[in-house]
Parts: sequence; structure tokens; C-alpha cells
Amino acid sequence: MERLIILDFGSQYTQLIARRIRELHVFCEIHPYTHAPNLVLTDDILGVILSGSPCSVREEGAPNPDLSHIQGHVPLLGVCYGAQLLAQQGGGEVTPATIREYGRARLSQLDEASPLLEGLHAESQVWMSHGDTIQTLPAGYDIIASTPEVAVAAFKIEGQDTYGIQFHPEVTHTTEGKQLLHNFVVNICQCAQSWTPDHFVDSAVQALQHTIGPDDQVILGLSGGVDSSVAALLLHRAIGPRLHGIFVDNGLLRQDEFATVLKAYEGLGLNVTGVNAAPEFYAALVGLTDPEAKRKAIGRTFIEVFDREAHKVEGAAWLAQGTIYPDVIESVSVKGPAVTIKSHHNVGGLPDDMNLKVVEPLRMLFKDEVREVGAALGLPGEILNRHPFPGPGLGIRILGDITPEKVDLLQRADNVFINLLKEHDLYSKVWQAGAMLLPIQSVGVMGDERTYEQVVALRAVTSVDGMTADWAHLPYEFLAEVSNKIINQVRGINRVVYDISSKPPATIEWE
Repeated sequence: MERLIILDFGSQYTQLIARRIRELHVFCEIHPYTHAPNLVLTDDILGVILSGSPCSVREEGAPNPDLSHIQGHVPLLGVCYGAQLLAQQGGGEVTPATIREYGRARLSQLDEASPLLEGLHAESQVWMSHGDTIQTLPAGYDIIASTPEVAVAAFKIEGQDTYGIQFHPEVTHTTEGKQLLHNFVVNICQCAQSWTPDHFVDSAVQALQHTIGPDDQVILGLSGGVDSSVAALLLHRAIGPRLHGIFVDNGLLRQDEFATVLKAYEGLGLNVTGVNAAPEFYAALVGLTDPEAKRKAIGRTFIEVFDREAHKVEGAAWLAQGTIYPDVIESVSVKGPAVTIKSHHNVGGLPDDMNLKVVEPLRMLFKDEVREVGAALGLPGEILNRHPFPGPGLGIRILGDITPEKVDLLQRADNVFINLLKEHDLYSKVWQAGAMLLPIQSVGVMGDERTYEQVVALRAVTSVDGMTADWAHLPYEFLAEVSNKIINQVRGINRVVYDISSKPPATIEWE
């Protein structure tokens, strides 16, 4: 399978470069720059991209890997720091910019005959983010684009398919960035654009059948979310009933979610065991108010329940997880392996005596790609398009201590909110939505009676990947209807507020 390699120097945009390339139906992988010396250019590697970096090439100890076995052997594109590194390693001079360029700029000159810039126009808007500039280029380096402030906005090395650009083509603010990346990936690297969801499904099924023994049993912890559900469908296609799904009801799911999800899995022919363990989780949460303490108690109880159920599967040899590519990338820093992988994405801390090997069929996919694969596998829309939901569930949407009565109250309020979003065709327009039960009571009047009841906060955000988010500007009329229905239908709540905080500084969840 053809692929591109991105060497990551720590840029905040590195994942976005990869996503843009994947959108061109070309497979690519991100590796820390420290991987460069060990990168063997096999025939399936058709090009390499050097990312940006928060570092300066002028700093002592700045990333400076040997690229001699890469440069000139396959097409190479340096972005921002990557371009400055190529210039400096070639003998050029990089200096602090007299006028630092951050934000929008316009190309004032460009070589329209350059294969990299084909289809781009003069005055095209680009996005700059650098405090250094390439003052002088080495011999054999030709300028192919400039801005009014930066003479060397892009260059090419004579006799090589090696390019450097000072701007970021992967961000939407570079209006013709997709065209530039298409030029590099398709025209210069000559990638066939054959990496599609159907292609992934076929290759993943073959790989799973090759990896998992013919009699091996596989255990998968299901959550009802997209990642674990798509992983289940892939594994089911590869090994059939030898996949054993375990779906634990921790008592902190949405209203009727346990039964609804089990029914959906049954319709897909999956071998899933539903475990009602709500009393165990409630017992573990008694008296806990600190968010981290609640998370740990929920995680610990899940492990105990999961371990107990997993031991009932004879011949279990594998533990499947719905790990996706951002989890993998974030577990490896640009300076080497990180200490831990993000625990809330994985079944962490399982007992050693389970002695299971781990299989992660989605570990090379981004979230949007997981949904595309899920669609190709026929995953029902109610799961495929489901909003992200935190692993600890309503346990971190109830501020303060957890009781079955509070869970019931929040489930009913949340159910009104989510159902009305769907009825008004707003559910698909927000990234994530839910209700939070606040640890306060407020005075209200219902009829001729004075009330002193709970307050619920509604949260709805728009986002691409959850890393940043804006509060959703839902219509006032809609919010009024939600508030009215919650207060009238959910006895115990007399006040509804709407969270208008964006991320950052606020997080999407309240705990």
C-alpha cells in the first residue's frame, strides 16, 4: 500500500496535514522527527513531509536530524520549520524576521510553471506562523514564491523534487492550500489515491485474519459509541462469532441507552453480552465529590466487572480496543515515547492474569475516517452519528456526589434536550450536547407554590475534532421550548440555564 511519511517536529498543525492528505485518499503516517535516521525508504513510501515546529532552527539543541538518505531520493516537502531546516542544512542563513509574520499574507510573486504551485494564483492568501525567515538560500535553491514581507515564501532545489514553503497549506486560511497539497501528493509523489473506506475494510479484515489465530477468541469492551462499534463490525467480519462483545451498564448511561444499544447490536448479528452493573458503580461512588476520584472509582469498577465477564469466555486470547490514530500520535511525543497513553480512550489497568494480547483495528484512522468506515460497514445511523459521550458518562455531568435519584433526574432532563435537538433537525449541526446537573438549588414558583429545586445547565458545542469548540448558537425559541418542557416534565428541576463558554478556556464537559 502506497503511503507518505510526515516527520513531526512538534507543530500544532501536524495532525491537520495528515488529515488533508487522507482526504486525497492517500494513506500517510506521522512519526516523530527522531524516527528520521531509522526511516528506510521502501518502495511503498512515495514522499516525505517535514512539519512545522515551535522551535527555531537557530536554537541550541533544536531538532536537526540527518536527512541525507531521504532528500533527493523521494519527493520532500518542508513546511515552515521544515523549510528552514532544509535551507540551513544546505548552507543557507536563517535569521530572526525583522517583521514577524503571523496570520494572513498574500503571495506577491509565484512561479506558475512550478509543479508545486500549479493552479495557484497571484495574490493567493496564505497563512504564516513563523518568527524566523530564510535570509539567504544555498546555491541551487530557487525561489518559487514570495510575499511582500518574505522574499523566500517557497523554494525548490534544482535537480530534486525537494520543496520548502514558509506558510501552512493545511489550514483553511490558506485558500489554495488543498491545491498545493494535491500538487505535491498526486502530481509530484504520483500517489494513486486508492486509499478509500472500502479499501481499508478489505485490507483490515485480511490483516485481522492473518494476525488472530483460527481458534482464538477475542474480547471487546463496547460502549455504544462509534469507535468501539466500528471496531466490533470489522472484527466480526474477520472472525465472526469468535468476537465476544461486553457492554457494561454502569448506571451512568443516557435514558434507555443500555436497552437501545443492545438491540442495535443484536440487529447487526454481533455476539454481545449486556451486563447490568449499576449497583456496583453506585456503591463505589458513595460520598465521592471530587471529579478525579469519581473517574477513578468508575474506572476501577469497570475493570472489576469487565475482568469478571471476560473470564467467562473460554479460549480468550485477544483484547480488542477502539483506539484511533490521534490516541496513538498523542502517546508518542516528538522527543520519543510519552509516559502514558490517554487512559480514557482505552481499557487501561486490566489485571495481568488476563494475559491477553491487544488488537486495535482502528489505530491508523482519524475520527472522521472511522465514521466513513462505519458507513461502509453498514453501522446504523443512531450509532454512526452519535455525539461523543464521556467514558464516565453522567458521573461527570452530575457535579458533586452521585445518587441513583440524581442520575434519574439528569437522564430525564437530558432526554428532553436530546430528543428536541433531533426533532428540530439540530442534532447533526452540533458536535456534542448534553445536560449537567448542578450542585445547587434555586427558588421558583409553580402555580401558587414556592419551590426550592435543582438547576440543570444545557451544553451544546460546535467543533471539528473536540480539540477546540464554540458554544452552539441555538435559536432562542428552541431553548425556550427545551426549558419549558424540562421544568414541566421533570419534577425536581425548576431552573434551566445555557452554557455559552467556548473551549478554550472552558472544557466541553464540566468535570
